[in-house]
Amino acid sequence: MELIAPAHVASPFTFEFRAPDAAPNPMLTLDRVQCGYRPGGPSGEPEGTEDATVHADGHGGGGGGAQSATHADRRQPDTRPGDIVIVDKVTLSVQNGQRIGLLGANGQGKSTLIKTLAGVLPALSGTVRTGKGLQIGYFAQHQVETLRPDDSPLAHLARLSPDVREQELRDFLGSFNFRGDMASAPIAPFSGGEKARLALALIIWQKPNLLLLDEPTNHLDLETRHALTMALAQFEGTLIVVSHDRHLLRATTDQFLLVAHHALQPFDGDLDDYRDWLLEHAANQRAQAASGNAAGDADGSAGGASSVVDRKEQKRLEAEARQKLAQQRKPLQNKIKKLEAELDTLNDEKTRLDAFVADPASYEAARKAELTEALRKQADVSAKLAQVEADWLDTQEQLEALGAG
Repeated sequence: MELIAPAHVASPFTFEFRAPDAAPNPMLTLDRVQCGYRPGGPSGEPEGTEDATVHADGHGGGGGGAQSATHADRRQPDTRPGDIVIVDKVTLSVQNGQRIGLLGANGQGKSTLIKTLAGVLPALSGTVRTGKGLQIGYFAQHQVETLRPDDSPLAHLARLSPDVREQELRDFLGSFNFRGDMASAPIAPFSGGEKARLALALIIWQKPNLLLLDEPTNHLDLETRHALTMALAQFEGTLIVVSHDRHLLRATTDQFLLVAHHALQPFDGDLDDYRDWLLEHAANQRAQAASGNAAGDADGSAGGASSVVDRKEQKRLEAEARQKLAQQRKPLQNKIKKLEAELDTLNDEKTRLDAFVADPASYEAARKAELTEALRKQADVSAKLAQVEADWLDTQEQLEALGAG
């Protein structure tokens, strides 16, 4: 993990995760698990997982917070006809204290895997074993949908812990900027960012020891994203996160797993290596496509004169497909060039600001105002850099999905 840049000047709030009550090791193990979807299957949590997962609405936690998961195997039979396998034969042991970032192009199955780990989706086959005392905190983009619009933040929290004094609940909500009348007002008019912050607060209240986060910074404002990054860096439990926020991944994780080609595999490298992997993977896809076209042309040539018309039609269709693909690639390629130029500019600015902040002379009393401004700019540039990097990665993944780089 990298060190986090100095906090925003006059940052409105910070928060921290509550210390977990237990630390099972391993936390969770999967043996040849198939992750995916079963048509007509259960849409909620499968039997045996409801006590393991802490949701924003408190489901699975009981009145006083999350309950301990049962230490037992959850074996699933073989896949059934019609099952849609997204990630196949996952074997994984999640150890206490691990901080894992899940990488992979859009649509490869990162969210499906996270849902299976959380118990939101049942494993199609294989065995899932939960450690004694496991308490999962699952936070995804859709968590705000579990909140009740007519209830207040205080009502949501009181439903989790009806025996806790109201002032204690208010103090906790205040640490997430839900103070005074806002704590007791219905959340219906809240912004998306405020609802996401409340959903996060409700999960933190329940003291999970395994956090499963799927794009946790989406809908959060800049200050909340910064506070979340700092809190996750100090979290005492175990963390698995999916995010396009490269700054978040760098600051909170120390190892990566890759979801690609329907499989989960270790990724021995950093985020810059992942960017290189995306480019190489896209180049390989292009080479395979070109090889396939060449083989098709050779097969057609062996068919004699009777296949001339078919070959002409095939080539016409292939030409149309290539033209359509080129039209889809062009705006993505142009966007990538623009983003890379912006990354160069931001990295140069960040290098200059980092050097100034690291210089002891910058902390002289006469330069206090200059230092304060530099710290503010450093935080803003770091946040902008993280966003542009996330945009670059997302665009590159879209380009890879088209089979181009």
